Amino acid sequence: MPKPFRTLWRPVATVFLLVGCSDDSAEHAWEQYHQQLAAALDTPLPTRSEPRNIGAFPERQQRLIDVPETRDGMLNIYALRECQITSLIAARNNQLGRVAPPSQHWLYERSLWQRLDACWNSDIPNTLGDDDKARLAQLTDLKTEQLPAVSWNAIFDSDEWEKSFSRASSPLPPGGTDDISEQLAALTYLRQMVNEQFSHRWEQDSSRLENHLKTLQERPLTAEVLRALLLAEQRLREANQLLTQTSDEEACLTVDTPVWIETMATHSQQWLVSVNQLIDAHPITPPDAVATYQRDWLSLDNPEAPWSQFQSTWKEHTALKSAHTTCTPD
Repeated sequence: MPKPFRTLWRPVATVFLLVGCSDDSAEHAWEQYHQQLAAALDTPLPTRSEPRNIGAFPERQQRLIDVPETRDGMLNIYALRECQITSLIAARNNQLGRVAPPSQHWLYERSLWQRLDACWNSDIPNTLGDDDKARLAQLTDLKTEQLPAVSWNAIFDSDEWEKSFSRASSPLPPGGTDDISEQLAALTYLRQMVNEQFSHRWEQDSSRLENHLKTLQERPLTAEVLRALLLAEQRLREANQLLTQTSDEEACLTVDTPVWIETMATHSQQWLVSVNQLIDAHPITPPDAVATYQRDWLSLDNPEAPWSQFQSTWKEHTALKSAHTTCTPD
């Protein structure tokens, strides 16, 4: 006659009392989960190791695209005054314009392109002399060619974007109420600006752009996501070792998967999708250093990147837990 299954279960409340509940960090949440598993399986806690560090974001010169400065004489610019670019250029060349942040430079370059392109496609070129008409054509072509690189640099040269990848960061907090909707909205707006940069109908909004950049600056969210994935991968590997080493086939595991792990996975995927969409929206070839960083750290397809590594370990963990929950507890 087969022996009845032995239910190895400890009240969850007991575990919480052992470790306390004042710390809401991701590390503490994983510690609690390990303790619940170890108590339910009546086995020692797994040996814990530090997760690997996130990769360093490329240095400024490695992530920017060279855009040569356009120079021309004021008389030549004045000859194109009907294109309404003289006041715009004057504002760019004054003291405030020269120290404007990359985001404002982006708005300026887009406005300049809009006015040049509209002018070229109007009747104005027919009123210009041959030299001025050729100069307008050359300037319009140049700014059309440069605008995608300018929009790229505006994002990758901004402090807000760089800080999103800061190594001075912690993993995503485990709380299920962690809301990243404002940060996702910021990426959506930036991507819209990239997609609409050659549109005459879409109107840019300086204050809206700066508010979105300010939102991104409030927390290093990309780094938080990457750290959360690396921590999850490491702690799941340790939990998997614990489950693998438990040879008692009669053990009945009754520890539910914490909701915060699924929340972390959902937010991480949402964020990585949005970051990749923003990078891929640019109609240019990224600098090698950025392409390498994107492949190694941000990719959702590269099996060696954090997202795929987490997914693989998580799938293994789910399978191992299922093997211990096919029993019927007493």
